[in-house]
Amino acid sequence: MSYVKIWVHAVWATKNREQVLKPDILKKICNHIFGNAKEHGIYIDRINGHDDHIHVLMILNPDLGVSNQVKLLKGESSHWANKMQLTKNRLYWANKYFASSVSNNKIDFVRKYIDNQQEHHRKQSFGEEYKIFLNSLGYAEGYSDEDFG
Repeated sequence: MSYVKIWVHAVWATKNREQVLKPDILKKICNHIFGNAKEHGIYIDRINGHDDHIHVLMILNPDLGVSNQVKLLKGESSHWANKMQLTKNRLYWANKYFASSVSNNKIDFVRKYIDNQQEHHRKQSFGEEYKIFLNSLGYAEGYSDEDFG
């Protein structure tokens, strides 16, 4: 049997960066994503977000790959949120997302970062956060936070 353990930090935003993920809605969506992931063999270690985006620290299901795993989580969660009428208007996720592997020695840092989203975003916008992610991966040129929404 093969053994695969690849940690992934994924972030996705609402379409047009609409700030519809108020605390009560965010909590319901995060809980739903967590449960849905478990049903599909996806281990989520941490999930949290802020008004217009969600962060997930998870282990990659090798049968899905990053693209399909994120697509499954995004698509099913927006479908469920709209069925439950959680938001005034329909919830749409932006087409693009951020995903990066996380080394074992950085797991605790990413956990704390995800856990502290509300505090973190009192000091830094999502756009600033996105640029820091891209810079950390060497993608400083040619990308902007508008690519994300």
